[in-house]
Amino acid sequence: MNVTFTARHFEASENLKNYAQESVQKLTQYFDRIVSCSIVLEPSASNKTPQKAEILVKIPNKVLTAEVSAEVYEKAISDAVDNMARQLKRYKEKKFAH
Repeated sequence: MNVTFTARHFEASENLKNYAQESVQKLTQYFDRIVSCSIVLEPSASNKTPQKAEILVKIPNKVLTAEVSAEVYEKAISDAVDNMARQLKRYKEKKFAH
């Protein structure tokens, strides 16, 4: 799986990059045909949840998106990965149900 990482309007630390990339690697256990994954982190306008993570997962014939805002980037990434895992499970059940 090809993973791209983007930090908009701020400079991300190596720890944050590694955390994000390791988190999305776990998605392959839910669906093994993931072509690529994009992680986009950026500040959001909300004072309560100032940090936003967006994950775009490309699978054959479809692109799935999960976008979550939270207090810290790590929580936003974790919640977005959980959201994407649910989407992948649902897609796999619908697509391959007999």
